Amino acid sequence: MFTIEHEFDATVVTLVDDGGTPLREDVTINAFDDCVTVTQIDSRTDMPVTVTLSLSQLRDLSMALDLPEGSYRLRRDDT
Repeated sequence: MFTIEHEFDATVVTLVDDGGTPLREDVTINAFDDCVTVTQIDSRTDMPVTVTLSLSQLRDLSMALDLPEGSYRLRRDDT
């Protein structure tokens, strides 16, 4: 399950783990103009952990999900 909210400065997507047990904490994704943050509560410390991805890192991640194991570099087609 997930929710989508459009805030003033970001689009916020919350992923709710409704799969099998053990359930994981919700994941909150904030999409800003220049970066994306991914936040989840660490169940061991009850503190939020946030990872910030640049838009190029996010692009690379989306491409990597569909590629086999290996090392890749995306390049622009300037033609």
